[in-house]
Amino acid sequence: MSHSIEPLLRPNSIAVIGASDSPARIGGRPIAFSKKANFQGAIYPVNPKRDMVQGLQAYPSIKDVPEVVDCAIVSVPANIATDAIRDCADTGVKSAIVFTSGFAEMDEEGARAQDEIEAIIKASDMRVTGPNCLGTFNNKSGWYGTFGNTLDMTKVPPGPVGIVTQSGAYGAHVYNVSQDRRIGATYWVTTGNEIDVDVAEVIEFYAQADDIDVIVAYAEGMKSAERIRRALEMARDAKKPVIFMKVGTTAIGAQAAASHTASLAGSDAVYDALFRQYGVYRAETTEEMIDIAYACQFGQFPKGRKIDLQTISGGVGVQMADASHKYGMDVAPMPDGVQKKLKELIPFAAVKNPVDFTAQALNDTSLMRKNVSLAIEEGDYDSHIIYLASVVASPLTRDACQKLMRDLRAAYPDELMAICVNAAQHLLPGFEKLRYPCFEDPSLTVRAMAALSHFGEVFERGHPDAPPPAPDGMLTAPKTAVAEHEAKIILASAGIPVSREELVSDAVGAIAVWRAIKGPVVMKITSPDIPHKTEIGGVILNIDDEADIGEGYETLIKRAKVAKPDAKIDGVIVAEMSSVGVETVMGVIDDPVFGPAVMFGLGGVFVEVLKDVTFRLAPFGVDEAHRMIDEIQGRTMLDGMRGQPPADIDALAQALAALSVFAHANTGQIESIEINPLIVMPKGAVAVDALIIPKAQN
Repeated sequence: MSHSIEPLLRPNSIAVIGASDSPARIGGRPIAFSKKANFQGAIYPVNPKRDMVQGLQAYPSIKDVPEVVDCAIVSVPANIATDAIRDCADTGVKSAIVFTSGFAEMDEEGARAQDEIEAIIKASDMRVTGPNCLGTFNNKSGWYGTFGNTLDMTKVPPGPVGIVTQSGAYGAHVYNVSQDRRIGATYWVTTGNEIDVDVAEVIEFYAQADDIDVIVAYAEGMKSAERIRRALEMARDAKKPVIFMKVGTTAIGAQAAASHTASLAGSDAVYDALFRQYGVYRAETTEEMIDIAYACQFGQFPKGRKIDLQTISGGVGVQMADASHKYGMDVAPMPDGVQKKLKELIPFAAVKNPVDFTAQALNDTSLMRKNVSLAIEEGDYDSHIIYLASVVASPLTRDACQKLMRDLRAAYPDELMAICVNAAQHLLPGFEKLRYPCFEDPSLTVRAMAALSHFGEVFERGHPDAPPPAPDGMLTAPKTAVAEHEAKIILASAGIPVSREELVSDAVGAIAVWRAIKGPVVMKITSPDIPHKTEIGGVILNIDDEADIGEGYETLIKRAKVAKPDAKIDGVIVAEMSSVGVETVMGVIDDPVFGPAVMFGLGGVFVEVLKDVTFRLAPFGVDEAHRMIDEIQGRTMLDGMRGQPPADIDALAQALAALSVFAHANTGQIESIEINPLIVMPKGAVAVDALIIPKAQN
């Protein structure tokens, strides 16, 4: 692998600017740690006041070091850090870690100093992490470019996990907790103020690294949408799970948009969209992030969610069943034939699923083996959880349990089996070497298995479909506010089906359109200054009489003038009443980092009351649109309820994909779009109302 940040993580030579002879000081710790870890590369302390530092020859300046180093640590006060970085760039240093704080995170003066450093970096080929970071390390090579106590906290040999965090202190916390959880981490990076290298680029490195299979990330925000999307795409395509904790909020545009779409986006909806789109597991807590990373390092990702629950406790079985429902796992009953065989083994056992082999297993531990074997061989499950409580720790049953698990693994080497136990920590590595993830909490065991199933599904579906091509003649977004009729013309050009309608300027024209439609119509005032027509009584439904048509026109014009005297009135829309179907909503918001994101949910009153919506970053294909549709809680309404025929999901998905293409083609031009409702019928879909709010032009 060749990556520009490789010298940062795999250096052959290092320098410490501001090196201290004391191993306890910030400038002394990287030297002491790297020496203690037997780092094989050259170490060059830089300190103009000392000839020797920690037994190594010291140099007055980085310019005096006898070779161009791969990585330099800057551990000097902020007032001289800029000069140190300039010297590094002038000397050809390949990468640098800037411990120094007091830059943009402090005040305007610090921000100006950081800008100066950034200009130096951009004019060179040097890659830099920080400033205001805790550094990085490589457990394999013994390179410890950090002043954190990570080396002293290391308990587990290097393994397939790479960790990257913006926060230094929290990054150290994550690493220390991961060690307690027996996670083998090879690389650890903190990015601080991200003057150059950011979390996304480190994920990209991990996605390409042969010695990393699992990626753990923490961030407060992202600077580059393109970079994080590329990094997550690479990780997904390489089948490397990414467990991400994103904290903080994202400002969603101007918030003054006159559509529900922007307000429904919320502070984190766009990041949720990003993670869902690229198959990332979003963790809400440190415990969750560590649990999932721990489970992932065993490298087993089932393609389905059908789970077998084996337990020595009926109560715990119920608990795991409840958790399975919560986390989207399928607790399918054992086949009838398997249930019969299980009953023959233990007549008083629960055999449906969960399978409770009861305390009888204490008398004969082989019963547990027989139960699990039957489920594996004849149950067709994707994963298995075996709850053994403290049975594995008891001197009376410990040896038998260990033999049981060895025999099961030997018989079923590729089967995903996790065990839930209450046992001393020193007993667990023996089971882990047999590729049994070990958990204490039954519900959290289920959560971890659900996460593995999530990644299995993501990896199985592979690279998503390409977005559909933009239709010939697709119009561009308007530069100024437009009324509903014009908005529909624009969206129709993008391939979104819209209602059959005409814009009229008098009652005579309204009657003529009604006669042409030959059926009931809806009449709506249309004005760029009245985005929500129902609020002023600007919509009249189901009119099918000539006199009512003429009266309706006059009524709508009057209501608009009373409610909005200064509003520009374009006229009245006369539209065909849509067939019966399910009301949905589609929309677009413009995120300051990620650009256009598409919203979908149930329409009408449901969108305002339930806020049952989901988002995706534009553009995307029809397959991703289908996944959006499947995510909403009201999904079953589209399948037909109370005798109603199912809605045309394919037409809906095509409309969503088309909207994403239009939004992407007009990046930076749209504040928001709202199509509410888009009625999805048994055959086809139609946009009944539409609103496009252009981005304010500076």
